[in-house]
Amino acid sequence: MTNRSGLEPITVSQLNNYVKYMLENDPRLRSVFVTGEISNLKDHYSSGHYYFSLKDGGAVINSVMFASSVRRLRFRPEEGMKVIVRGRVSLYDKTGSYQIYVDDMFPDGIGALAEAFEQLKKKLEAKGLFAPERKKPIPKFPDTIGVITSPTGAVIRDILNVTQRRYPRVKIKLYPVLVQGAEAAAQLVEGINYFNQTDGADVIIIGRGGGSMEDLWPFNDENLAYAIFGSNIPVISAVGHETDFTICDFVSDLRAPTPSAAAELAVPDSQELRARYDHLKNYADEICVSRLVGYQTFYDNTRRTADNLRDAYFTRASFALEKYKSAADSLADKRLSELESSIKQLAAAAEQLNPITVLKRGYSVVLKENKAVSSVKELNSGDNINIRLSDGEINAKVN
Repeated sequence: MTNRSGLEPITVSQLNNYVKYMLENDPRLRSVFVTGEISNLKDHYSSGHYYFSLKDGGAVINSVMFASSVRRLRFRPEEGMKVIVRGRVSLYDKTGSYQIYVDDMFPDGIGALAEAFEQLKKKLEAKGLFAPERKKPIPKFPDTIGVITSPTGAVIRDILNVTQRRYPRVKIKLYPVLVQGAEAAAQLVEGINYFNQTDGADVIIIGRGGGSMEDLWPFNDENLAYAIFGSNIPVISAVGHETDFTICDFVSDLRAPTPSAAAELAVPDSQELRARYDHLKNYADEICVSRLVGYQTFYDNTRRTADNLRDAYFTRASFALEKYKSAADSLADKRLSELESSIKQLAAAAEQLNPITVLKRGYSVVLKENKAVSSVKELNSGDNINIRLSDGEINAKVN
């Protein structure tokens, strides 16, 4: 049946389908960014979908976010939160409801970002990702440091400068990434996984220079937090300035206030190591000299004691011999023989303690700069040395 205009009437379904077709085929409505306040939020736990309204001071639009997109969110939306959504405009033909299908959502403004940050921080802390007992120790003498940062920023230059000054032998491996923007978080995760899969570093430094909360937001990514937590390689976080804090800082094994500080924490100071080595070497030399002096003193004391004992025995024997000579010649001879045997034993024992005796058996002492040499590692080709034998010294040069 036609109306007065002569047009054939259409059904409600046909009308809704036509409007839906027009909306979905308008290129300007296929991907739009809309800002507004969340209202009437319904979280369908069974399906995982979000249903809500997005409103401003003058209008409201129904919104749907399906579970596949919800799972990618970095924060939990709440009633009254101001957000920016990205999605497509369409029409639900069953009810004729015009709405936006949301693919992604971001907090709008510093306040919302801070709230999202606190939400994620509490969630991860409750799961034990920040527990001190789960932190891995940083190796004291790393061979290789993996650095995850921008290849063009100041971070990598600062790390190279510090490590070359403090510990030149360490190798630096750079995994270049974006450090801000939508793709940065995924690249940071890839960097952590790369070093773990290739066993390519002893410690990892992840970081960037300072910036706003929005600039640092990739380092608050939940997937990055789990990647750092699951890393077999210790991770040092060096994100922003000393007053900046990110989720990356809390979950890492060590937090550095700046990238330069991270480099200092990752490697020892070679000059301090050299000074410590020299101190220990001097201490060992002093111990050796002290023991040699002690042995010489012991020998001298023992020899004097033996001499005193011998003199005492001879004196006593002489008196006895004079007193009993006529009556006990045989007894005196026997006694004298016993005394002489005892003295010889003492003298032999004393002689064994004499370093000169050791040299007479074919041994020698090698001296370099008047210090005893105990290992060939202490000598270099061309060194002048003295070889002390039992009957003199030989000057020589090491080939």
